[in-house]
Amino acid sequence: MTNVRFDLPTDAIPTAWFNALPRLPEPLQPPLHPGTKKPVGPDDLSPLFPMALIAQEMAGDKEVDIPGQVIDVYRLWRPTPLVRAVHLERALGTPARIYFKDESVSPAGSHKPNTAVPQAYYNRAEGITRLTTETGAGQWGTALAFATTQFDLECMVYMVRTSFDSKPYRRVLMETWGAQCVPSPVDDPSSPGSLGLAISDAVRDAATRDDSHYSLGSVLNHVLLHQTVIGLEAKEQLALAGETRPDVVIASCGGGSNLGGISLPFLEDPDVRLVAVEPSSCPTLTAGNFDYDFGDTAGMTPLLPMFTLGHDFMPPPIHAGGLRYHGDSPIISLLVKTGRMEAMAYPQGKVFEAAKLFANTEGKVAAPETSHGIRAVIDEALAAKESGDESVILFNYSGHGLLDLAAYDDFNHGRLLDP
Repeated sequence: MTNVRFDLPTDAIPTAWFNALPRLPEPLQPPLHPGTKKPVGPDDLSPLFPMALIAQEMAGDKEVDIPGQVIDVYRLWRPTPLVRAVHLERALGTPARIYFKDESVSPAGSHKPNTAVPQAYYNRAEGITRLTTETGAGQWGTALAFATTQFDLECMVYMVRTSFDSKPYRRVLMETWGAQCVPSPVDDPSSPGSLGLAISDAVRDAATRDDSHYSLGSVLNHVLLHQTVIGLEAKEQLALAGETRPDVVIASCGGGSNLGGISLPFLEDPDVRLVAVEPSSCPTLTAGNFDYDFGDTAGMTPLLPMFTLGHDFMPPPIHAGGLRYHGDSPIISLLVKTGRMEAMAYPQGKVFEAAKLFANTEGKVAAPETSHGIRAVIDEALAAKESGDESVILFNYSGHGLLDLAAYDDFNHGRLLDP
């Protein structure tokens, strides 16, 4: 009988995060001040972030220790399982071996608490009592709402309006954990909103209150740092499964946190391909330009060196709300720019076809964002079928779709349209 699940004991949670910064093909260019266009320093960022996170943004050590209080909260769900998708393999008739890291078992149902918890911890340690943030589909907002309850912080979430209207139960979950959630943009009820606009709302709020800091769920270096617990655990679990390494690591990409989390610990192995998957309606990595751009729509944040569609880009209101972002992580952008990472894009119709096949074989209903990665996994496995390669495919099952069932209803009844 084939073993399909590989678990680590709770004392095997990583004690240090994997820092990609000193391991990149070339140094990252610095963020620039939105006013002066000069490189930002710690004092420029301190109105929004605690000094510990600012230090992690520029850390030169190859590893960064995880605080014990963060590990204590991680133990509520970590380590997460590594699962071999044997039923999907059989349905596809592929010789490839497909593994997924199941981040849906977290309290918020996604990978997002991996960074929400340390961000709440570091802010509380600096005396901050309130955090503001944006959220697209609501995964990040729910994660931060959960994390702030662990450290007795208030939480204010600006949710992209199209998702606020279509995903009410994510708002309910945030409110259950004590957060306040409002639709964004706050000054234009007719706008469907975007992550860029919601970031502007959250930054504006935090910058005007001494008790508040801003918290970001993706893009920034410290966010990807925290997420590397995923790939670090996956390495150990693949060894338990008898695998030397994956041939390819795949994940969806909006701002880069889930992709960075699963892929960065494999960065230094040239035999492992790294693949980013994004929506064709918001093709930042596949059709954007590499340039300095604002992280938000209003131009309040530092300019980052990244692939971008332009900070005023308004993406169509697709169901994968967490992928509707004009820019991307500078780390991910550099890896794509230098050729270390590949990028591809899919329309949402093909994405939901893959999601439904995964649900009918592996029994798990994936978030629309996660389903982009599943689409690429299936195509990779079918390519292995054509070539006869017994390749090892690893992907991040970054979140469940149990609060995204309206999207599946649209797909099942022929109402899901590609923009």
